[in-house]
Amino acid sequence: MTEIRAYRPSDRAAVAAICTRTGDSGADATGQFSTDDLLPDIYALPYVEHEPELALLVDAGAGPIGYILGTADTTSFDRWFVERWWPTVERKYEAAAASGAASEGERGIVRSATDRGGLAPELLAQYPAHLHIDLLPETQGMGVGRRLIDTFCELLAERGVPGVHLGVGVANTGAQQFYQRTGFIRVDGDPGAHWYAKAL
Repeated sequence: MTEIRAYRPSDRAAVAAICTRTGDSGADATGQFSTDDLLPDIYALPYVEHEPELALLVDAGAGPIGYILGTADTTSFDRWFVERWWPTVERKYEAAAASGAASEGERGIVRSATDRGGLAPELLAQYPAHLHIDLLPETQGMGVGRRLIDTFCELLAERGVPGVHLGVGVANTGAQQFYQRTGFIRVDGDPGAHWYAKAL
């Protein structure tokens, strides 16, 4: 029996592992970079550090098998990420780049970490929240993705947030179809990703 529950500090390592195991457009990214910390340091752990109250996990009884993470205020989060979070982890990626251990793909991801692109300002005002959802393969067919989205959006609506957005890799057509089925519409944003938004 799966449940959706609130994040606990003891879940931190599980969240990082799920992020890595789904980091290649839903497939396992383990071993693709100089350290498996890379994707969690950008796309998962900052969220549970900054707004743990918006982190929800899918638990099948033996530990987390998926999550949804995000922020109610992208502008505020991005400022905190650049000023407070990234300086605590960036040295390991500078060292990897200097030693030649970092691939071109890794260097691109590291560069993008502090280039907090996304929606145009007028769209960001309509959809100020954003989210990341990652589910291990064993969650498929359970309907938990839709339940996570609905529960997360309820939390945002209770805070008076008018809308939420997310970016999807251009090649990840399965995720794009999923978001459209859960009420997201395609909107304009920085190239390199497809952007979707939902009014709350």
